[in-house]
Amino acid sequence: MANAKKVGALIKAARTDAGLTQEQLARKVRNCSASDISKAERGEKELTTDQLKQIAKATGVTQKSLLDAAKGTTSSSSSPKPAAGALTVSMKVTATEKKLVEAYRKADAQSKKDAMKVLKGDTTEALVESVIGSAIDALTGKK
Repeated sequence: MANAKKVGALIKAARTDAGLTQEQLARKVRNCSASDISKAERGEKELTTDQLKQIAKATGVTQKSLLDAAKGTTSSSSSPKPAAGALTVSMKVTATEKKLVEAYRKADAQSKKDAMKVLKGDTTEALVESVIGSAIDALTGKK
């Protein structure tokens, strides 16, 4: 069950980073209830490979990170191990994408939620202005 606890921590981190409740995530995964998500996050239930793939897609993490954790394997790398529950994602990003990630990490919880709404297509003028203002503040170090 050690792998189940590791996978559970990854699922919880991915879900919360994506701004989803257990119920919202469960609705995005076939044959999975909020109770199943809760049990999986606590390491009490092992989800199927297909469910893990759907969770990865719904939360924006790599399928490999969840599947490797479920198998108890890790990538061979000499870099230091991340903190418990942390997700590591390796991909090439543009300079602009890097700035967006940095701004997102510096943002408060409400700004992160607003940014996700904009990225999902909510483009009301007030919301867009709020997100842009928060991003500029985060990048310039203002609060």
